[in-house]
This record gives sequence, structure tokens and C-alpha cells, in this order.
Amino acid sequence: MAALVGFLRRTNHENRQRRRLPRPRVFRDRLDPLGMHTEEELFERYRFRRPTIIFIHNLVNGIVEHHTKRSLALPGILQLLIFLRFVATGAFHQVVGDTVHVSKSTAGRCIRRVASALLSIAAAFISFPTGQDATNVKRKFHAIAGFPGVLGCVDGTFIRIQTPTENEPDYINRKGYHSLNVMMTCDANFIITNCVAKWPGSCHDSRVFRESVLCQQFENGQHNGILLGDSGYPCRTYLMTPYNNTNDVRYRERYNSALCRTRVIIEQTFGILKRRFPCLSVTLRTNPDRACQYVVACVVLHNIGIMRQDIVSVDPADLTIAGPDVDNIMINQGNNNGFGFREIIARQCFDH
Repeated sequence: MAALVGFLRRTNHENRQRRRLPRPRVFRDRLDPLGMHTEEELFERYRFRRPTIIFIHNLVNGIVEHHTKRSLALPGILQLLIFLRFVATGAFHQVVGDTVHVSKSTAGRCIRRVASALLSIAAAFISFPTGQDATNVKRKFHAIAGFPGVLGCVDGTFIRIQTPTENEPDYINRKGYHSLNVMMTCDANFIITNCVAKWPGSCHDSRVFRESVLCQQFENGQHNGILLGDSGYPCRTYLMTPYNNTNDVRYRERYNSALCRTRVIIEQTFGILKRRFPCLSVTLRTNPDRACQYVVACVVLHNIGIMRQDIVSVDPADLTIAGPDVDNIMINQGNNNGFGFREIIARQCFDH
């Protein structure tokens, strides 16, 4: 027994001595993923091909690039690839760092730095259509199922996060796990035109929309068109929802069918977004505020990918599909109770 105690004491003494020694700096060889992978390999690992990665790098390099070369500062392209690897896998920072031979803490700093950079340019890539763009969007939506005057489809989606340390019950959604409730609108080409990522999972979709800037803009008449939502939203003159009971009225059934066929675009957009960036499907292991930044950063990347025809092919000619002039149906909408206006749309457009 005495021998064992003596051994443990010597071991503890050696450990304390070892901890006192300065830890030597290790300079690792850093990989060049752009040069060592083919286009398809880059796509599989980073969700974008080389031209799009270079395009994104040019957008954020002035923000993320270090202004000194001291201590072998990471170049902007490597910081971007670390972030893309993170959102493309949802892996731990340690695992992401190992792929390019950087430490766990360095990987975390790069991820936060690039996310902040993408957040600063979000307004350039997430914007609700106005002017001629709005007219093109209406025509594109009308070509789907004949629904008039549609500027976008709106819905909310849950983004799972780890258990927060503050206000934990607020983040438990109706499915029983911790999440954010993120509201998005999209156009007919799966481009996300509005994103509200700040509400906990327990908040209802209707409240998230009611408190949004987009709702205030529609209330003030800044947009000449309508949104399509599911039955979880209130029916307004600018927000059309389906009939809960059609009473076997033919034009109401046709209205519901057209609305569902058009509104499915937002569900498909969520699917594309989460398949492209699996970090949004698994758990974001960070606090809610930072998780919101990651969500918006992924939305920016999603729109960039579609605009550059990377992943989802978009024909620019399809953006100006010829369609009827449907703006006149928006005249004299009356008060903000949308049930009467919904009946007008259903009768005029689907009673045939």
C-alpha cells in the first residue's frame, strides 16, 4: 500500500512539473483543398464548385482577411473553406479543424468570422421583390397554378439547437425539442426573399409574421401583391390562406388546390436549403444568437448558389414568362379582413 501511495505521489509531482513547462508551438502544414480536389469532390465536401467558392471568397475576403502575416495568419480562402465545411456537415469544430490541419479554437474563430462577414452582405442577396422584379415573380407564380398577384410564399421552419442556458423553456417547440422558429418567404425559383431568424421555437408562425418588418410593409401598402400561407396564418387582404371547409363548393376547392400547388414552393425551398447545409438539419451546437447568424449565413449562400446556377439550375428566360395582367384584381381590397377578398379571388379566378 505504501508503494502505491508513493507511486501516485511521484506521478502527481511529474504531472505538475509537466504542466509548468511551456507548451511548444506547433506549425502544421495546411492543405490547399481547392488545388487537391476536382470540381465534383469540392461540391461533395463544400456544397459549391470552384467558381462559386472563388466568387464567395471575393465577397468576404476584405472582411475576413487578416491585415498582418504574423503568426502564419490563415488566408481568407482557407477561413471560408472551414466555414463551408462546417455548414456542409454540421460536424464539431475539432473535426472540421482536423480536415485542414488547424486547431479546434482556430476553426471556431474562422466559422464565426465568416458567418459575420456573410451577415454583413445579407441585404444584397436577401431582398423582397419590387418594381419589375415583382412583376416577373407574379408571372412566374401565375404560371404554376393560375394564382394571381403572388409575390411570395411564407412559412416557418424549426432549426434544432442545443439546450440554451437562458430562457430554456421558450425554445421547446411543439415537437418537444429545442429550436429556433425561422420565418422565410421565397419566390418561384426557390430564392429566399425574406428571412426572420430571431424567435424561439415556442413562438407561433402567426406571431413571427405579425411582428416582422415584412408584415408592416404590407400593412402600409408598400407591396402590390399577396403572400400565400398555410392555415396557421391569419387570412388578410395581403395574405391568402386555404379554406378550412369548402362545403363542396367547386371554386373553393379549385382555389385550395391552386394555393397548395403554388405554396409547396416554400416547402421545397426548406428541403433544398437543409439538404445543401445539413448543419440546419442536425443540432447547431451553439447559443441561440450565434445560431441565428449561422442560419442567415446559410440563406445567403443558398441564394448565391441559385443565382449562379450552382446546385439548382435557373434559366434567366424563365423569370419573364408571359402571363395575364393580374394586378387589377388587387383594386379595392377593403378592410384588412381577408375572408371577403379571398372569396373574390376564388370566384373570379377559379369559378369556371
